[in-house]
Amino acid sequence: MVLRQLLRVPALLRAAVAVQLRRNVGLSAVAFNRAKELDPVQKMFLDKIREYNTKSKQAGGPVDVGPEFQKDMNESLARLQRMYGEGDLTKFPEFKFEGELIILLNF
Repeated sequence: MVLRQLLRVPALLRAAVAVQLRRNVGLSAVAFNRAKELDPVQKMFLDKIREYNTKSKQAGGPVDVGPEFQKDMNESLARLQRMYGEGDLTKFPEFKFEGELIILLNF
C-alpha cells in the first residue's frame, strides 16, 4: 500500500512537469515569433492601419468619404435625436451616481 503511493508520486510529478513544460514552450514560441520579422501581408496590413490613423487625425474624422456620408450621418443623428431626446449624441454620456456605493463580494 505504501509502496504503491510512493510509486504514484513520480507519476504525478512527471505529469505536473509535463504540463508546465507545454505551457512554457507555448509561451516562448509566441515570444520568439514576435521578435521575428512580420509576414509581408501582416506588415502591409499594419502599415495601412497606421496610415489611416494619421489621415483620420489630420481630417478630424472619417477619411475619403463623400457628401452622401455626411448627409446620411446627419439624418441618422436627427432620427436618434427625435427618438431619444436632447443632448449631444456624438459624445459619450456622463453618469452621476448619488448615494452610497455598496459592493458585495461573494467568496
